[in-house]
Amino acid sequence: MRILVFNWRDIKNPASGGAEILTHEMAKRWVKKGHLVTQFSSYFSGAKKDETIDGVKIIRRGHADARFLFWSVHFLAFFYYIKNFRNHFDVVIDEIHGLPFFTPLYVKEKKIALICELANELWFTLYGPLFGAIGRIVEIIYVKLFYRGITFITISESTKKELIENGVNKNRVHVLPMGINTQNVKKMAKEEIPSLVYIGRLSKAKGIEDALRATQIIKNKGNRIKLRVVGRGDMDYVLHLKTLCKDLDVKDSVEFLGFVSEKEKFEIISASHILVSPSAKEGFGLTIPEAGSMGVPSVVYNSLGLRDIVTNYETGIICQENTPKNLSENILMLLNDKGLYGKLSEGARKESLKYDWDNTANFALSIFGHNLKTAM
Repeated sequence: MRILVFNWRDIKNPASGGAEILTHEMAKRWVKKGHLVTQFSSYFSGAKKDETIDGVKIIRRGHADARFLFWSVHFLAFFYYIKNFRNHFDVVIDEIHGLPFFTPLYVKEKKIALICELANELWFTLYGPLFGAIGRIVEIIYVKLFYRGITFITISESTKKELIENGVNKNRVHVLPMGINTQNVKKMAKEEIPSLVYIGRLSKAKGIEDALRATQIIKNKGNRIKLRVVGRGDMDYVLHLKTLCKDLDVKDSVEFLGFVSEKEKFEIISASHILVSPSAKEGFGLTIPEAGSMGVPSVVYNSLGLRDIVTNYETGIICQENTPKNLSENILMLLNDKGLYGKLSEGARKESLKYDWDNTANFALSIFGHNLKTAM
């Protein structure tokens, strides 16, 4: 099978996240099975315009932000399809992050829409009232109009429910069984100071500011606490976070580690007591079962995506209120209750065993094959 993937970012992009991990883990397995995979994604500073990674051919053009219009990866995907891709593929994957590639308007081959989450209210949080309103209107229109007959694959029951509520036929939505990356690292001794770890892109929507404020609350109650922040973000926003740490008087309690290798990430997780994920919304929180594989439970917000993968008081704790105050209360409760901590640690470890990228890649291929057969 010849597979073309349109995605705004690829696995090497400094702004890549869980969706890019998902895409690449599947794609490299498809290649191993003998399929040809090409991915068209945005260019980033210092990148090669054309590169092959794990057998996946990557073509990089344009900007990830659709507001760059004719220089955006979304428009250039259309241009490259017309000029170079048409009639050369069996299936085209239209990966949607806020905005789709609008493949139903010009792609003749069979199409699959891969979406981790609908943006909904996050449009306004991330882009303000004007562009937020435009983005939300476009999201409503494309789902109900242009993608009405397209097969969707997604990563959680929450997102499936949202798609159905937004007009997608329930029989056209399939939920991927997710996988996780694991590392055979030596189990690290826990930090002497109770330690939290946040792993993910540094952006307002991911809730990192709430993690900092929860750290402040814990510290102000006379507790020793350490928060390690693993991940990248826009330079201006990272500087804002470091300034916020000074304002909250938690500069000495927070360590920004930036991007780390997979091995380093799992070593940091292993040495930590709790993973925190106060995100407003997730398609699927890969870091939660990753932490679970090291016996580290999570405290998360009651958000779409997160509540799909955390079983409350069995593999982690779901906050009753999505506030720094309640986040801090649950963290302290878990740190101070050794019996509960042991129970959740073991529950998280057992739960992580269910996740396997081979299952993810194979399930997606089965959907592609079904889509090809039914569309002929």
